[in-house]
Amino acid sequence: MRKMIRAEWFAVLAGLSILVYSLFTEPFIGVADNGDFLRVMGTVGLNYGLPDESYEDRFFGYAHRYFSYDRFFQGFYPSTQIILVAAARLIGSVRDPSSFDIRVLGALFSVLLLAATYIIVRYNTYKSSAVGVALAICMLFVFFDIGYAAYFNSLFGEPVSFVFLLLSAGFGLCLLNREKPSRTIIWLYFVSVFFLACSKIQNAPAGILFAALGLRFMTLRHEPNWRRLTIGLSASIAVVSVVMYAAAPKGLKNINLYQTVFYGILHGSPDIDGDLKELGLPSHLSVLAGTNYFQTDTAIKQDAPSMKPDFYDRVSHRDILLFYVKHPSRLIDKMEFAASNSMSIRPYYLGNYLKQENKPSGAMAYGYSVWSEFKHTQMPRSLLFISAFYAIYYAVAIFEYIRRRDRISRIRTELMMLIGLVGAIGFLMPILGDGQADIGKHLFLFNVCFDMMLVVSVIWLVYQLAHWSARASGRAGGDARAVRS
Repeated sequence: MRKMIRAEWFAVLAGLSILVYSLFTEPFIGVADNGDFLRVMGTVGLNYGLPDESYEDRFFGYAHRYFSYDRFFQGFYPSTQIILVAAARLIGSVRDPSSFDIRVLGALFSVLLLAATYIIVRYNTYKSSAVGVALAICMLFVFFDIGYAAYFNSLFGEPVSFVFLLLSAGFGLCLLNREKPSRTIIWLYFVSVFFLACSKIQNAPAGILFAALGLRFMTLRHEPNWRRLTIGLSASIAVVSVVMYAAAPKGLKNINLYQTVFYGILHGSPDIDGDLKELGLPSHLSVLAGTNYFQTDTAIKQDAPSMKPDFYDRVSHRDILLFYVKHPSRLIDKMEFAASNSMSIRPYYLGNYLKQENKPSGAMAYGYSVWSEFKHTQMPRSLLFISAFYAIYYAVAIFEYIRRRDRISRIRTELMMLIGLVGAIGFLMPILGDGQADIGKHLFLFNVCFDMMLVVSVIWLVYQLAHWSARASGRAGGDARAVRS
């Protein structure tokens, strides 16, 4: 009975109750498709359940629970998300051969979230019950919010980034809390990093960062086989992350380039012709400034034959990066815009309910949404606030790194700093890779990292208070014994 009231089991059981209530009871809660489902569906052999459904009913306004089975690989989307969706499809086809219930995928993500919660709470308590309880409550309050959980009942890639970032951090903590870490745990750490890094192109840098941290785990055991294993896995993840970015489909790269230039650099530019000249692009493309790739009313079609020699063959993301290096004020302007859209976990333009619920198109679910709504409505949305938070977070982390000289504590602090670095990259990548298009949704990884940093900060404060209280009690007890003697 005692084990059942440990903080990690409390978190798992309470989290299970929240997820069952949010995702597996009526009414059904999911996230409407904005068009992104198609690339996943074509790869894993799924299709829309209603072939004659109108555009308005299929996209943006309403979530979908059932999908029909179709042929595999009608196109190919390189992402670890495919592995999870294919696994859910296999389970779903056994359960119901006639149609695929998206809640099977939701259940799979729920299990992964519960596993991450157990691991993080179990291996990050610092032998303090107060810290364990505080961490369990923070995990439940923040990461089980409907803003995160609703994604589970969808074909978006966000939940893959979400659960595997938590699992990567959790298995890292697990390695640091064992006298002799096992090969199983180091494999699980790198498998989690693999799923994170390869879930989306923009996550590839995170894979390289976690691979670099993996090299630090070499020192946890002194056997040559352990060192070879950690080096081999770290190198493999780094290579896979680079290949993931380099091997992105040409069509996807073209979309990102268009968005970054015309809906990024040139959107609101004070000198459109000058920017085009600096990028080595012809001046007649100025008519596309401020447009996005999916508009149908552009003066020049995005896939027009002339666009290949005039644009796609002339510019690269390296050119875009160099442009912002030369014009830091322009980059700061884009960062300010990103910051103004940075505190929303969920896309508020995508509905959560089925059409059958007779709710308005785009209606949102607000059950168990205290954190996401507080963040969306009350959290400051400015680059100054984000910069100040990062400065304080890293100042404390560096202080702890200097103060604690044992190897385990330092690697743990490095892991906490790595989360912030992944968040910073997650903040910049949408600007450099997709301009201002749907930037709130593209800042999802930043939001997860920001929330993890907030939880780390709260737990650090709780630990300091608990440690101070224990020392104060010890001193008081010592004083009382001295008086009695």
